[in-house]
Amino acid sequence: MQRLSWEDIRRSDRYRGRWVALDNVRYDPATTQPMEADIVDVDDDLADLCGRMREASLSACAILFCDEDTPPTSRAYRSPARATQH
Repeated sequence: MQRLSWEDIRRSDRYRGRWVALDNVRYDPATTQPMEADIVDVDDDLADLCGRMREASLSACAILFCDEDTPPTSRAYRSPARATQH
């Protein structure tokens, strides 16, 4: 895993325009926007990325769409098995 600031992630051609799975995210307490995180995986297709997260039993990752011009769009990923547990 690679740890980067959110600004570096957003500026990177490798991640821009793609879905990025993040772990150990540090958020800005004033804005609740991500400041830095460990990059777990990345994909153009959200469903493919979520499938790999499920297969790897990584159910606590934040999945964000990386776009340089807009604030992050978050999709908190939950494994279907965990979502059905009480």
